[in-house]
Amino acid sequence: MGDSFTEGMDDPRDDGTYRGWADRVAEVLAARTSDFRYANLAVRGRLFSPIVDDQVPAAVAMRPDLISFVAGGNDALRPGFDLPRITQRLDEVIAELAGTGATLVMLTAADMTFLLPGKKIVRERGEAYNEVIRQTAARHGAVLVDLWWDKTFRDRRMWSIDRLHLSPRGHRRVAAKVLAGLGLDAQPGWLAELPPAVPLSWLATRVDDVAWAGRYFAPWIRRRLTGRSSGDGVTAKRPALAPIDPLAPIDPLA
Repeated sequence: MGDSFTEGMDDPRDDGTYRGWADRVAEVLAARTSDFRYANLAVRGRLFSPIVDDQVPAAVAMRPDLISFVAGGNDALRPGFDLPRITQRLDEVIAELAGTGATLVMLTAADMTFLLPGKKIVRERGEAYNEVIRQTAARHGAVLVDLWWDKTFRDRRMWSIDRLHLSPRGHRRVAAKVLAGLGLDAQPGWLAELPPAVPLSWLATRVDDVAWAGRYFAPWIRRRLTGRSSGDGVTAKRPALAPIDPLAPIDPLA
């Protein structure tokens, strides 16, 4: 369950659909588990309340053995972020999910504040909400995958061109971290350290910033002002439990 992070943006397949860390984890599990079925209810742009109201009842009705829940990231990027309200609702929904008897996975946000304007406010909110996630996971016995302290995510190459979503490299690393949290090994190479980055010049950095602002940041602001979402008209890519092709163990960067 969740938003664009769990839907898989920006980790495209050849056909234009998104893969992402959750699909990658499911592909590994499918290769190791008979009769494995997988659903992904996440939809880009979703705020915390719609995720809870729409996705949680659907997930519980499936009676799954394994659940991941990530929500609140889009809320934290908006002016009216209400941490006390989300803290209370998070505790309630995690208690409900834990009560199903399924193994429950929660993830903190990775640190992409170095890429965004208003990084001080975003960082403070991210740190505060991540601490809520840690405490909630501990209280309800969830598997916690803490991405915030992983310095590799502070590398520009872990993020897509829009600076909000993970690149395929980033999704592979998250998948490896989730599998480790479940006591399983990832594909070789998914946690490999990146070679040193070639730094951009000051001018190239400014040009990149201007291009990003026009192509991604300005449209994001317009959607906020008009009450629109990138997820308008988008539905879950895997709304029901169904088999998924297992990951072939031949390509370390598959």
